[in-house]
Amino acid sequence: MKSARSLLIAILAALLFISRVAATTTVSRVTDDYIEDGRVHILQDKDIPYYATIFRVHGPFLFGATDKISVITENMHRLPPIVIIRLRNMTALDATGLFALEEVTRSLHKTGRTLILCGARQQPAQLIHQAEFEEIVGAENICENVQVALERAEDVFEQLEARGMVGKT
Repeated sequence: MKSARSLLIAILAALLFISRVAATTTVSRVTDDYIEDGRVHILQDKDIPYYATIFRVHGPFLFGATDKISVITENMHRLPPIVIIRLRNMTALDATGLFALEEVTRSLHKTGRTLILCGARQQPAQLIHQAEFEEIVGAENICENVQVALERAEDVFEQLEARGMVGKT
């Protein structure tokens, strides 16, 4: 009886831990206001072109937090042709988080949009590589930092324009 109670307490503690970790994770869109707020931020001196948008994942992207990525796909029809997900502040990634990124990638690709990932720390970058996620998103769409991602976005958009897949402005 005592071991069953100990097991139940351990399970409840694990669930509480997962809940607390998930509560620290956010996925949000980077807006002009965010850039201009005067925060010391790598995007502060960057212009986000009209054909791209940037989302960022902040905190561990683990089981219990993956539903937060739906902010990207819930209004997909309003997204520009290129979506960048900034992973610089993603502190950890597990298989569930990777699966959620795969689902977002597939959803974006079905609508003709391109996903670019950038700035992954060591652990998430290693898992992304080991899981061969590069085959889904394209190795060229996994960038070192946001500057390289914006340059990649420009290249992708020029290719889309050349193929007549987007309207020229």
